[in-house]
Amino acid sequence: MTTIHNLGFPRIGAKRELKFALESYWRGESSRDELKALGAQLRQRHWKNQADLDLIPVGDFAFYDQVLDMSFTLGNLPERVQGFDGDVLDNYFRVARGRSAKGTEDHAACCGGVAAGEMTKWFDTNYHYIVPEFTATTSFKLDASRLLEQLAEARAQGVTAKPVIIGPVTYLAIGKAKDDSDKLALLERLLPVYAELLDTLAGQGVEWVQIDEPLLVTELDADWRHAFNTAYHQLKSAKVKLLVATYFGQLQDNTYLAANLPVAGLHVDAINDREGVQPLINLLPAHKVLSLGVINGRNIWKTDLTAVLDWLEPLAARLGDRLWIAPSCSLLHVPVDLAGEQKLDAEVKSWLAFALQKLDELRVLGRALREGRAAVQDALAANQAALAARRASPRVHNPAVQAAGARINAGMGQRKSPYAVRAAKQAAFLKLPAYPTTTIGSFPQTAEIRHARSEFKAGRLDHQAYQSAMRAEIERSVREQERLELDVLVHGEAERNDMVEYFGEQLDGYAFSQSGWVQSYGSRCVKPPILFGDISRPKAMTVEWITYAQSLTRKPMKGMLTGPVTILNWSFVRDDQPRSASCRQLALAIRQEVLDLEQAGVRVIQIDEAALREGLPLRKSQWQAYLDWAVESFRITANGVADETQIHTHMCYSEFNDIIASIADMDADVITIETSRSDMELLDAFDSFKYHNEIGPGVYDIHSPNIPTQQHIVQLMKKAAERIPAERLWVNPDCGLKTRQWDEVIPALTNMVAAAKTLRQSA
Repeated sequence: MTTIHNLGFPRIGAKRELKFALESYWRGESSRDELKALGAQLRQRHWKNQADLDLIPVGDFAFYDQVLDMSFTLGNLPERVQGFDGDVLDNYFRVARGRSAKGTEDHAACCGGVAAGEMTKWFDTNYHYIVPEFTATTSFKLDASRLLEQLAEARAQGVTAKPVIIGPVTYLAIGKAKDDSDKLALLERLLPVYAELLDTLAGQGVEWVQIDEPLLVTELDADWRHAFNTAYHQLKSAKVKLLVATYFGQLQDNTYLAANLPVAGLHVDAINDREGVQPLINLLPAHKVLSLGVINGRNIWKTDLTAVLDWLEPLAARLGDRLWIAPSCSLLHVPVDLAGEQKLDAEVKSWLAFALQKLDELRVLGRALREGRAAVQDALAANQAALAARRASPRVHNPAVQAAGARINAGMGQRKSPYAVRAAKQAAFLKLPAYPTTTIGSFPQTAEIRHARSEFKAGRLDHQAYQSAMRAEIERSVREQERLELDVLVHGEAERNDMVEYFGEQLDGYAFSQSGWVQSYGSRCVKPPILFGDISRPKAMTVEWITYAQSLTRKPMKGMLTGPVTILNWSFVRDDQPRSASCRQLALAIRQEVLDLEQAGVRVIQIDEAALREGLPLRKSQWQAYLDWAVESFRITANGVADETQIHTHMCYSEFNDIIASIADMDADVITIETSRSDMELLDAFDSFKYHNEIGPGVYDIHSPNIPTQQHIVQLMKKAAERIPAERLWVNPDCGLKTRQWDEVIPALTNMVAAAKTLRQSA
């Protein structure tokens, strides 16, 4: 019979219970034991949700990040935290965020915190992981306690457990060498620890272990291919069966390599690699299990179950018991439960499936393969009716929007003058000092802001009172920035719940969930809007707020917008047309907002494209097609303005050295980027690439509560000036400040402004 299983489950809880427990612990308001107990409760609930699957993932729960969990399992801790005593969990949080909880920091070295681990995106998702750190002297030592504790919990609950770990080759590949050493040279030291871990699990009676190797869907050179063969030939003597799991892309030229790894099973993403399944089956040894990811683990649309069965049934007849089915990847990337959505547009809701509903779809497919379609005919009929209703809905297609897209021409993406001409006009107009200071856009979302928003949404606060409350917060942000002596101000975004959701709420073609939360990193959760139809902008979205803020000050006020590529990549996007078509529709809508801001007198406009790199296909050979339409979409948005209007963009927590030419092609006047956690390493691209526009390398790590010193910021900016001429450098944090507290923000920005003044004196 076909085996049904899952690769991973969302860990934050349907009501974000993990988020609130973490933040309570970090504030010192709850105990470590209370946090651990909450984690155990969530695991037990999630295993119960999956109880009738044949194999259930264990070890997919993490208090912050599964990659950081793997680093601790392997004993790979940065040297800067190795001297701390006390609970392992507190050391874990020090790596994750620079410090643990109030009251736990009694080590002399950590009174101001330690440097948090670098953070970047997990392949092409919006999930951030803590980057493993390596040096030539890195050693590994097994600590399986976390996994064994969770395994014991699962066993006590009667769970048929499939432990989940990150594979050794992917683990090395996604880490960073902190010196000039070769990461692959560490494989020889790493594999014995993996072998010990697998033997430990076998000793606990485990039959199957899921070992995630998404690196197999990327382009591999000969050394990394050899590493896969070396690793799995060394691990093949383990007394457990290994299911190597790949996802997010296609095996392509790695098909033979993956098919012939000496493991018991292979999972492939049949959502992204449907065409590659048949060639894979032809190569697969006769004893090997093939797990097919047939439910989309990355998006929330209902699966066409009849179409999937049409494709699966011949494969099941051929493979028999060797066929397993699962979601394409971990369900970490989708919300937990659609059933709790009471206010979501009913028509749109009927088209959707969150994590629990995806498992229901999986069960229907499994039962159909085992017992025949007649056993699930009612479920199949309901599924087909929902799909047909979506296809026929007049809300999905807007002829006027499609006609506007057809009128897009090359001239819409061109500024009136080249950068050098614009820069001179902007300098004369804005009259900024050397090393101008600014922030990325948002200021703390205080309890007062959140309360006013919730009261307004609940109807207990009328529009006028809400507007007055938001204006008061905007004025507070402006006055604080003036006191700090920042050069280009922002309005603080008090009225915005989220940088994507805020815009989606004002665009036609979007719908919104109440509790469709997805983990971004640690306790940070996002609620992606649902892009279900053609996009248009009925009216101005930000102009009133920005112009009010500008009326409060003589300093330049920066208009804050989210760019089309980021809105696209941070939404659940419709799957019935190319993503490029949806992105161009978004570009036209945001272009209208840019022009309205300029018309209202706003002459500095930031169009955030934090997720530009995130949308890259995992294979470099496919990058250019994506970059062509992504950059075109940004340029359509940004380039209708006068030369004197300065266009900024922002990118965060992404390696972008290898797409620097495309970033330059965006032709933004100023780009701000994250560089604080990487110690300016992300500026290496500018050693060889002549980037002529202005740049603000982030000097304040806003994802950590640690407050940067003036001296540290000066040092970072001097490193930046070795690559970028000082006259083209800005000084700014690396991201928005909404998640921080004012008592952290004020001293940090005070030091940042003081550092800029020091730099000006030495310029």
